[in-house]
Amino acid sequence: MGRLATIRKAVITVYANDHLPPHFHAITPDNEALNEIATLTILRGDLRPATRRTVLEWAAANRQALVSEWNRLNPRFPTE
Repeated sequence: MGRLATIRKAVITVYANDHLPPHFHAITPDNEALNEIATLTILRGDLRPATRRTVLEWAAANRQALVSEWNRLNPRFPTE
């Protein structure tokens, strides 16, 4: 598992051998959201509004780190 950051109480991670589309998980004690890397769209789950805003701001500023971690852990589904 590629743990990239902790924002507020949300842990940002990318899982190995995961499914498409390329995405990351934001996991809090009470919620989880699966977020597409390319568009930052929440594909499944939800976060509290303030946490969602902070996570998506971090993801926008660190998109290349997300892409690099996805490609490292999921080489059969590379993304740009």
